[in-house]
Amino acid sequence: MKSLLYLLLFLCFQVSYAQHKIDNVSASFKDTNLTEALLYIEKATDYQFFYLDKWLESKHVTGVYTNAPLDDVLTDIFKNTVINFYITTDKKIILTQNTVVYSTLPIDFFKTHEEESSVLEDEEIKTAPILYISEQTINSKKVIRVGKEDSTNRKNKFTLNGVIRNAQTREVIPNLALVVKNQNIGVVTNINGYYSIELPAGLNQIEFNALGIEKKKQNLVIYNDGQLDFALNESLEILEEVIVKADANKNIEQSITGVSEIEVAKIKTIPLVLGERDILKVATTLPGISTAGEGAAGYNVRGGKTDQNLILLDNAVIYNPSHFFGIFSALNPFTTSGVSIYKGSIPAEYGGRLSSVFDIKTKDGNVEKFSGEASLGPVTSNLVLEVPVIKNKSSILVGGRATYSKWILKSLKSESLKNSNASFSDLIAKYHHKINANNDIRATVYYSNDAFNISSDSVYGYDNRLFSLNWNHKFNDKSSSSLSLTNSQYRFNITYDNNSVDAFDLGYRNEETEAKLKFKYLYRKKHSLDFGLSSKLYGVYPGSIQPLEPQSNVLGINIPKEKGLESAIFLSDDYKVTEKLLLNLGLRYSLFAALGEQSQRIYEDGIPKSESTFVETRTFGKNEAFKTYGGPEARISGRYFIKPDISVKASFGNTYQFIHTLSNNTTVSPTDTWKLSDINIKPQRASQVALGLYKNIDNNTYEFSIESYYKKLNDIIDYKVGSELLLNETIETEVFQGEGKAYGIEVLLRKNKGILNGWLGYTYARSLIRFESEFKEEQINNGDFFPSNYDKPHDISFVGNYKLTKRFSLSTNFVYQTGRPTTYPIGTYVYRGQGYAFYSNRNEFRIPDYYRMDVSFNVEGNHKIKKFAHSFWNLSIYNLFGRKNPYSVFFVTENGQVKSYKSTIFSVPIPTITYNFKF
Repeated sequence: MKSLLYLLLFLCFQVSYAQHKIDNVSASFKDTNLTEALLYIEKATDYQFFYLDKWLESKHVTGVYTNAPLDDVLTDIFKNTVINFYITTDKKIILTQNTVVYSTLPIDFFKTHEEESSVLEDEEIKTAPILYISEQTINSKKVIRVGKEDSTNRKNKFTLNGVIRNAQTREVIPNLALVVKNQNIGVVTNINGYYSIELPAGLNQIEFNALGIEKKKQNLVIYNDGQLDFALNESLEILEEVIVKADANKNIEQSITGVSEIEVAKIKTIPLVLGERDILKVATTLPGISTAGEGAAGYNVRGGKTDQNLILLDNAVIYNPSHFFGIFSALNPFTTSGVSIYKGSIPAEYGGRLSSVFDIKTKDGNVEKFSGEASLGPVTSNLVLEVPVIKNKSSILVGGRATYSKWILKSLKSESLKNSNASFSDLIAKYHHKINANNDIRATVYYSNDAFNISSDSVYGYDNRLFSLNWNHKFNDKSSSSLSLTNSQYRFNITYDNNSVDAFDLGYRNEETEAKLKFKYLYRKKHSLDFGLSSKLYGVYPGSIQPLEPQSNVLGINIPKEKGLESAIFLSDDYKVTEKLLLNLGLRYSLFAALGEQSQRIYEDGIPKSESTFVETRTFGKNEAFKTYGGPEARISGRYFIKPDISVKASFGNTYQFIHTLSNNTTVSPTDTWKLSDINIKPQRASQVALGLYKNIDNNTYEFSIESYYKKLNDIIDYKVGSELLLNETIETEVFQGEGKAYGIEVLLRKNKGILNGWLGYTYARSLIRFESEFKEEQINNGDFFPSNYDKPHDISFVGNYKLTKRFSLSTNFVYQTGRPTTYPIGTYVYRGQGYAFYSNRNEFRIPDYYRMDVSFNVEGNHKIKKFAHSFWNLSIYNLFGRKNPYSVFFVTENGQVKSYKSTIFSVPIPTITYNFKF
């Protein structure tokens, strides 16, 4: 029977369709059901249609046709469907789904495969503007059919792209591998869950693979270019993991060096202080990232100062991402999806900082159903809600966190701290809207606030505020763009009202507004281009102090505003030279202009700045550019495969920084202020080279990497001993600008699979600075190199998770660090009858080494499908051994004797129970 059918079809195909005269038809349709439109044509002509009713369900057509050829009318009304048609000589019209019925064989049908390939390689790739998808079941397996076959299209490969999301949360899934079975074809989704893959025409079987996502195979038949989104289910195996796991080979395949990626969902078992899930604290357990001490705010990356890190939340800058002196992060863990940390090869689109970029992303809200997550801890409570606005298109995510307990201060030994108060809160809201397949917008609003008093008469407060608007647009399968508009503000104030004579209110504020336009263009298979431009306007209000009472002795001061414009253009190319060699070639040109209205003090050239060398004051008009800096910034990196599972990478980059903190503290303080480069203060500059080896072991069960770097810094800023930095109108007289160097080796061994997983990291790093001058007052340590305040040669971190069952697990952290440098008194002397201490060279000694172990026991809720919420308990002990790690060592002269003291933040084991639930 089948043979007879094939014969009849073959005979049918030999009929010359071109010689058959097609009738003309007149018709007018306005949102007419397609089935009704075909019935109208049947009545108006002698033609008869053959099709399945379900093909045309819910499809409508609009159009006016006057005495038009029937085949033209049918081509138009089927253009937005998967339907093709074939007209026989006996006036029968046969509809087909996706496929084309041919009346003759193509001229080159019998060409060899080699001949066909050679022609197609030089052919310009065409992109179908419209997507068509249909489904059918073959042998009990669902087959998705993509595209509409076109008899004039001679391509044998087509491009399929789309976005892959989590079926439960509707969040995009980055770093997910798509592999075509029995073919050497595969891609990985980017950070937005987007993929683009070229498939051979016909039947393909795609396999999906990602950590925490259920493995899936999907059969599809592709007829033309198109777009197809997938929703994949979570896998319970996610409960086994401690760390973020990117695509299995991403660590050895990507070209950039020194990049770390962390997802919040994968760090919930790591024991942290007071049970707070903190993505930035976890980052400090990775090689090359550290802090000055326990509870210290700010991060030191590869020997850089804390102000040399660009910390972004949805593309907007956060100046102080911490609460309570650095003990807690100001980022809500339930609204944060993850962070990418660039400490080696910084992409060309980022600039303005010397050491690193922390690119933090907020997750999209659930567009399908109302959901949320909450936690109850000993210090804070957290609640996040996700509300669909338009189902499957838009949603709002709102998260809030606040402290309600002050017992942490009561547990400290210091009497003044025991009598202090502290509170903090943060709020974030994000709106996400998918306009269509080619456009989506995201808007984020964030606010954090801290208020505390260390004594009974002064109240300190500081807050962050930011707004971010991002529009993503896809032109076609090869090119896309993103436009972001952001505004950030940081401010603090100090209020003293102990008595009416000295009562005052002191305030400080800085803000910035940035516009950034970026394009991505896939130029052939070997080149992926990223290019664009950005411009950022700084406004720094150095501070003001005003008396609170009329009888106050405090004099009002208002330091004039500083203003600057930082602009840049950038271009980078991911160039696949060969299968083994991949290069990322980037160039950025930065330009900074210090703007008026402002007055600048001019000093004599070549000698230290002071009141005695002051020459004149120059005044500049509003928005007048009175000083400019800038230059090219190279961002070059490359990867070479030694073997399929071993690669070597190298990179070089240089950076400029035009805004600097004014702080003579070892760690970040909430009252640190910022200063723009101007006539008297140059921008800081740095250049870094890096070389690394990366290997995956035992089918990606283990990852190993070793990376070395050398960084050279110029015009770095330090301040004179005892300098006054706050409300100082002549701050340039307190500033040194010198040079620095940082170098080190970072080793990471990570286990991704099995009941025991985690990582072990080791860093050997040095950070040295030098302030050399022919003038003694501008020298430090006789102009020799000496350790910076954050120089810690040895740093070891271990993070491990042992899975007892699917619901119970044990986790532990261990941290060891060399004590940071300090300056000790090495003798005493008497001057006018008073005894004084004589100090060593700066940072000649070190405080005792730091080490700490934490443990936790984790209990997952049951895995029943039908339940209100999924729960998670964390019972942890921070500083298990009660190690009295010194935060600082200081000295006091009492009765002619120098006495030393050590301050400690957490000197006893701190147990915590935290309850989380997700619904």
